Amino acid sequence: MNLHKNKMIAPIVVAVILILYYVVYFGFLIALLGGILRWVLGILPLVFCTVTVKVCIERINEIKKGEEDDISKY
Repeated sequence: MNLHKNKMIAPIVVAVILILYYVVYFGFLIALLGGILRWVLGILPLVFCTVTVKVCIERINEIKKGEEDDISKY
């Protein structure tokens, strides 16, 4: 079980880094721009963060099921 926990660290770290990147990058753009672009750029990071979390959860479930190397299927 400890081996599975070690393999879960990388997807979680990558997801956290991506979410921080999205928040900082789009936050900077939102601060610079105004009008309708501000709303569009406010929604985009929410969508990206949601997708990132969903993919991370799917990957963790794959690791728990024992599918560590899913690339070998293709």
